[in-house]
Amino acid sequence: MNARIIGTLDKETIILAHGYGGDQSVWDKVLPDLTARYQVVLFDWCFSGAVKDPDLYDPVRHSCYDAFADDLISVVDELKLNCSSVFVGHSMSGMIGCIASIKRPDLFHRLVLVTSSPR
Repeated sequence: MNARIIGTLDKETIILAHGYGGDQSVWDKVLPDLTARYQVVLFDWCFSGAVKDPDLYDPVRHSCYDAFADDLISVVDELKLNCSSVFVGHSMSGMIGCIASIKRPDLFHRLVLVTSSPR
């Protein structure tokens, strides 16, 4: 899912998750300011055109947000992030972050939901 960590490694971690129809490049304008002060995690959801492995997306499994929340948890676990992070989710990613935080309350100490729907 093209996950990468950039920025100041000894600082608080911010995870940026793009909305449907986008990729991690939507955060490019804010990255210079964020990476100067934080460790930033970026990734692309499996439906993104930036992901080269078409097998990551399963139309049946990914028919609900729950599967995306599992994917998010896997990314955080694989990157071995040591501390609770701030999750910033745009659009549908905000709801995915909420579900992931219910499944694993230890992952995030703050959720920032950018234009997310309550349903």
